[in-house]
Amino acid sequence: MRKGIHPSYGPVVFRDRAANHTFLTRSTMTSDKTIEWEDGNTYPVVDVEISNVSHPFYTGTARVLDTAGRVERFEQRYGKRG
Repeated sequence: MRKGIHPSYGPVVFRDRAANHTFLTRSTMTSDKTIEWEDGNTYPVVDVEISNVSHPFYTGTARVLDTAGRVERFEQRYGKRG
């Protein structure tokens, strides 16, 4: 790697505001805000709107589409194919 062109890579805490969940990982993102982590060290914190804890795909709360009802409504409105 060339020197001086890459951003610094270090520990950062990501905080999911929707689920009140935090996790520590390494990233190139930076922040002016800091948080004291469980190990007693202070790390920069990045607030995110959604993570695997609050996303409907991961939590299993995704809505199931009523495709049968939509097909029936379409057929009522426009008629069945003959």
